[in-house]
Amino acid sequence: MTLTTNGPQTSPPAVAAPPKATGLIHTPGRWIEGWDPDDPSQWEGGGRQIARRNLAWSVLAEFLGFCVWAVWSVVVPRLPEAGFSLTLDQQFWLIAVPALVGATLRIPYTFAVPVFGGRNWTVISSLLLLIPAGALAWAVSSPGTPFGVLLACAALAGFGGGNFASSMTNISFFFPEAEKGKALGLNAAGGNLGTGIVQLVVPLVVVTGAGLKLERAGLIFIPLALLSALAAWRFMDNLRGTTADPGAFAAAVKHPHTWIISFLYIGTFGSFIGYAGAFPTLLKTQFPAAPATLAFLGALIGAVARPLGGMVADRVGGARLTIGALFLLALGAVGAIVGLKQHSFAQFFAAFLVLFVAAGIGNGATYRMIPAVFRAGVDAADLPRARKGAAGCIGIAGAIGAFGGFFIPRGFAISQSSAGSLVPALGTFIAVYLVMAVVTWALYLRRGARLATESI
Repeated sequence: MTLTTNGPQTSPPAVAAPPKATGLIHTPGRWIEGWDPDDPSQWEGGGRQIARRNLAWSVLAEFLGFCVWAVWSVVVPRLPEAGFSLTLDQQFWLIAVPALVGATLRIPYTFAVPVFGGRNWTVISSLLLLIPAGALAWAVSSPGTPFGVLLACAALAGFGGGNFASSMTNISFFFPEAEKGKALGLNAAGGNLGTGIVQLVVPLVVVTGAGLKLERAGLIFIPLALLSALAAWRFMDNLRGTTADPGAFAAAVKHPHTWIISFLYIGTFGSFIGYAGAFPTLLKTQFPAAPATLAFLGALIGAVARPLGGMVADRVGGARLTIGALFLLALGAVGAIVGLKQHSFAQFFAAFLVLFVAAGIGNGATYRMIPAVFRAGVDAADLPRARKGAAGCIGIAGAIGAFGGFFIPRGFAISQSSAGSLVPALGTFIAVYLVMAVVTWALYLRRGARLATESI
């Protein structure tokens, strides 16, 4: 039977088809050719989803990298309890060396992504975390392990510090210029959170059940590293055509402000990673009766403050906010000195929370300065070159800033050994912060300075 209808025929309303990504070719090994996130049709037609998926798994890998990088900061204060006979100077060496190695690895990790592919290198860098995790579990299982062996195993944790550079480089290729800052901010904040989370979780893991089981601090990261590698292999992508650009680094090396910003970044990110590494040991040694397990709050607050610093810097300017953060760092160090002299745990702890907030805000603010400095006074035709220089500066500043994670614990160790107090170290840090603030003002805000009108 045939059904008919009378009257005019009407067609259902047309539904606009979603725009199709243009120029993308997917090849075996999850390689993508023709990637151009600044092409609106490609970005709206599926590119955004691809970029966000890669960002999510990149954050996981970087998060685990920071966890492994920071895990010795939690283990070291418990070593005497586990039967290890170590001086305070040796304990601070074990805290400082992972930062030294991680900072050094950041440059080669940056170039690894274009060479191997972002997905492939995330798999490799995740699997590399098995080495420091396994070495830690083995080294702390016996109190007879020589200090030199402990130091070598701690140095291997630097693999985790390198993950930041490769992760940031990889994600920068996936997002358009208009969304790159937000994506990189989320990526960085997700990684930084690893420092606080590891200081929260590992102390609980090593005491679960009977006795102190420090080897668990390494063992828990073995399945997590395997999971990260598997997830990257299954869900991430490599981008064809992203080549290592030595020219960007060459342009940055020749630019004097690269080194000035790197100096400032030691004061902001270097303070974050340095204080985060030292804080549990400082609480354990200076206030033995106090709850040292609260140390995780410092790194956690600092990580959360980082994206806030970037957002506020967009409104008031990176240079102004960097100066404010440096003054707040100096104020926090003054408060820590007062807490030590009064032997007040509450004062000391509160002062360090101020230090972490200031360091986190300063991280975002100082990074915000980089593109503005390289863009200042540049004609439209030279903007691509300026962007390359800024990209190179980000890599260099990120590596040099991480050396603060070595300088601060070693500063505390030298101060305690030579003066029997942390006060000289904190006094030195105050002086450095004030010098950094004056340098920032003189170059970027002082009336008459060449860049004072450029909204740095």
